[in-house]
Amino acid sequence: MAVVFAWTLDALFGEPPNAWHPVAWLGRLLEAIGARLVQWPPAAAYAGGALAWLLLAAAVGGVAAWVQHRLAEASGGWPWPAVLVTGLLLKPCFAWRMLRDEVAAVEDALAGGLPAGRARAGRLASRDVSCLDAHAVRETAIETLAENLNDSLVAPLFWFAVAGLPGAVVYRFANTADAMWGYRGRWEWAGKWAAHADDLLSWLPARMTALLLAPGWVLGAYRRLRAEAARTPSPNGGWPMAAMALQLGVRLRKPGVYALNADAALPERHHHAQALRLATRAAWMTAGLAAVSAAMSAAAMSAAIPAAIPAAIPAAMPAAIPAAIPAAMPAAMAAGIATPSTTPAAAARPAVTGAAP
Repeated sequence: MAVVFAWTLDALFGEPPNAWHPVAWLGRLLEAIGARLVQWPPAAAYAGGALAWLLLAAAVGGVAAWVQHRLAEASGGWPWPAVLVTGLLLKPCFAWRMLRDEVAAVEDALAGGLPAGRARAGRLASRDVSCLDAHAVRETAIETLAENLNDSLVAPLFWFAVAGLPGAVVYRFANTADAMWGYRGRWEWAGKWAAHADDLLSWLPARMTALLLAPGWVLGAYRRLRAEAARTPSPNGGWPMAAMALQLGVRLRKPGVYALNADAALPERHHHAQALRLATRAAWMTAGLAAVSAAMSAAAMSAAIPAAIPAAIPAAMPAAIPAAIPAAMPAAMAAGIATPSTTPAAAARPAVTGAAP
């Protein structure tokens, strides 16, 4: 029921102002830390970025776990207050309404002229929109809708269903860190850990998003979908974008980088509307599945986990986390330094967190 309440809040109110948005707070903190990390030599920048990521993830996840435990402890035989508070805290972790409205606004802006459409598309994607024609503007909007359906909705609700409030909060932190630090160039080393962590946490949800958008292609023509998804630099972003391109029967392209379903028609106004309908259907299915899965997981955990274990977790976390990090860092650093980052940059926005590159 927490998912239902959070979904209702999103539908009614959308996103809070940045001054009150926890993701915006995280963004400002990550910006301040990152400004120092990028000044360090590569090895130090990588180690510092990894350590900062681990400590911040442990902090936000630990707070979320403590809150979830206290809510369960205080609810007694009347769970509704805990459900409502959990839903209220879950809401900032996803942003379906704002994504839908921002993408829909691109077509409305195009009706007022190409410059207005370009300007609106520029709010969604970290690319040069000054030379885009109307078809390319729609391509940008549809790509953003598909990729961010995963980043802004499917993945956080997936992790909520798997790990409760801590899962959703840690995923939102990881995706925001990738959006702030996951660049090449001067961010190559400081943001490498954040980029790979986001890739890992988004791997399964991205493929689930493709299934929700285009079940026929996933189940009936998987090899074609996989081949199209592999054309993008991102190990995950290509899956929902390729699914959308194939389902709509249109080309989706970033000039000089990739072209999905390259021989298909260029997107027209009706394709943009159809993409919004497909994404809306997928969003509702995601919310329903997450609500059912979270309820089943909560019931199973309540039956399986002794009361003493949750009570012990908050006491053990402060000592366990710092002790574990130094032991894990040398191997992690060696693995990360040897692997070039492939994650494209994303726009650092509270709502549209994984904007199309």
